[in-house]
Amino acid sequence: MTRRAQTDVAVLGALTTAPMTGYAVRASIVETLGHFWSESFGQIYPTLARLTADGLVAKDDDGRFTITPAGRTRLRARLAEPYDVGPPRNPLLLRLFFGRTLGPDACRALLRDAGARATAQLAALAAVRAEVAAEPPSPDHPYGLITLDYGERMARAHLEWVEASLAALPPCR
Repeated sequence: MTRRAQTDVAVLGALTTAPMTGYAVRASIVETLGHFWSESFGQIYPTLARLTADGLVAKDDDGRFTITPAGRTRLRARLAEPYDVGPPRNPLLLRLFFGRTLGPDACRALLRDAGARATAQLAALAAVRAEVAAEPPSPDHPYGLITLDYGERMARAHLEWVEASLAALPPCR
């Protein structure tokens, strides 16, 4: 699935929850998908314009967008498509790969920062889990919990990797 098609999925999916402005679509994506997906305003507004022109989204007089029946059909079809996982672009791994040039102390600092970020992410996800637990279950509940569980497991695995990587570095001078 192309990047454009994935942006369509994020925008159309956000609009399944309620009619909203372009700004609210972006905010919804950040709030609900932000732990594993991002879209910029520069992607949202052209996508909304294209989806409107294609009849997949309608815009009301108040500037709010609503997914149309054709949009729901397209969303279902896009969600069922196979997806490609491109090569990751991880700036931390890029720096660590060239760690001999950077030096072990700088690599340690990068790893400690990565550990702090993973710890903060776990705390943020714990807050999301508490919010979800306080809400009445909805038909979307199990699907949200699946993605939440993924984020928690990945953050814990990242912390474990950080600790192992710190131990693997040459000793401090």
